[in-house]
Amino acid sequence: MRVEKEIRAVPVRVDGLPRESMRDRVTELELLRDSVHEGPDREATARQHAKGKLTVRERLDVLLDDGSFVEVEAFRRHRATGFGLERRRPHTDGVVAGWGRVHGRDVMVYAHDFRIFGGALGEAHAEKIHKTMDLAEAAGVPLISLNDGAGARIQEGVTALAGYGGIFQRNVRSSGVIPQISVMLGPCAGGAAYSPALTDFVFMVQDTAQMFITGPDVVRAVTGEDISHNALGGAQVHGALSGVAGFVYPDEVSCLEDVRHLLSLLPANNRELPPRIASADPPDRVNDALLDLVPADPTQSYDMSRLIAEIVDDGEFFEFHAGWAPNLICGLAAFDGRVTGVVANQPAHLAGVLDIKASEKGARFIQMCDAFNIPLVSLVDVPGFLPGADQEHGGIIRHGAKLLYAYCAASVPRIQVIVRKAYGGAYIVMDSRSIGADLSFAWPTNEIAVMGAEGAANVVFRREIAAAADPAAQRAVRVEDYRRTLMHPYYAAERGLVDDVIDPRATRATLVRSLRLLEAKHVPAPERKHGNPPM
Repeated sequence: MRVEKEIRAVPVRVDGLPRESMRDRVTELELLRDSVHEGPDREATARQHAKGKLTVRERLDVLLDDGSFVEVEAFRRHRATGFGLERRRPHTDGVVAGWGRVHGRDVMVYAHDFRIFGGALGEAHAEKIHKTMDLAEAAGVPLISLNDGAGARIQEGVTALAGYGGIFQRNVRSSGVIPQISVMLGPCAGGAAYSPALTDFVFMVQDTAQMFITGPDVVRAVTGEDISHNALGGAQVHGALSGVAGFVYPDEVSCLEDVRHLLSLLPANNRELPPRIASADPPDRVNDALLDLVPADPTQSYDMSRLIAEIVDDGEFFEFHAGWAPNLICGLAAFDGRVTGVVANQPAHLAGVLDIKASEKGARFIQMCDAFNIPLVSLVDVPGFLPGADQEHGGIIRHGAKLLYAYCAASVPRIQVIVRKAYGGAYIVMDSRSIGADLSFAWPTNEIAVMGAEGAANVVFRREIAAAADPAAQRAVRVEDYRRTLMHPYYAAERGLVDDVIDPRATRATLVRSLRLLEAKHVPAPERKHGNPPM
């Protein structure tokens, strides 16, 4: 209303009749645009800041390169009636959309404005998002959503729900075509939570962001359970328990800065290779520290993340799902500037075993890398799958098959490094030569077998050990015999299942040369509509 009053003062009189010049019209435009950028009112902005949250345009300023944002449909207003909506028709309709640049590369973005209708989605709001998603797909550029909304606009009924359907359909259509990044900066409830779940990456901010299908009030009414918003669907819940969020941050600025960093590692679409990362780190750098980092004894623990930091460019590793399933490490790094996905067992957590969560984590990451032409390096030190009734009843067979399927289906360059032990089915699943790894290398500490020597001796020589005068001594003899015969470091290499046994100090140089060789790898896709992976 303030803008309209100012506009009425602009007209001038020519020949006794009211007329407006082009300058007057431009002044009118500038006043209107300023009003749109300012938002609904200062009080709403103050409430947003009081919650520790930035406004929608402040967020875009952090995310995008300076001055690069081009807004679309800034003057869009809803046309709904009833429940007082006809008297409240703010511009933007609660979502700011357009394109900008991150590190000089184009991205499409839409961002909820919680100050307008609580960021709730109505028909006009949804149509703006649909347009943004369609442009991202057509242009072949990443799509970023800054989520801070109260779900469907109840006053608009089923048209709001249909708007979500259009978003979900576009999420799926663009899956594996362009990177889709969801940044959770406020509440996301009900059906709204499914769009982030369909995207490639989910970022969350502690304390201010929540995601849940049914909120605390509904939970309390149905189950009698009294639970807070954060305890039900906060960032820590989804970062450590559910696995929905891949990245969790204490504040919005650090979150958005890491979104920028992730985008610097990704191609714009599935038809491009990842960008090359400038680095002065010598590609043939010797890794002397690795000789002392990994114990030769397969039962001793160590931190695999230290090994990763030693071999990648400049020690920089961007880890995914750091708080969820920590027994498997997944993340992006560079080798001589080539962005690469790293999958590694973590002996410091659950001895590095594969379980349900780790299998899901690895499968999802591998599929993402394969979709966007990112080669894979697998660092293997795995004693097997986690035994137990909970795992079996929870579907470890089905979930473990997800990891196996993802590796087998991946057509990007795949390199395996067996650092130490690799036992049983877990050896096969961790990108062995038998399921399609292009190259497999092993350290002199490698032990590849159906199971550990102790367990194998107990099975193979059970009767002999039981009949011995000294079973413990006989068991020790047979354990050593089995290890010497079937688990020595060169057994797999002798049978062509490992391409070379390498000096640990040459790990980085070996990977750099291998990735360089495989950079142009191409595998024709089979003629089928799609596979039917275990879900």
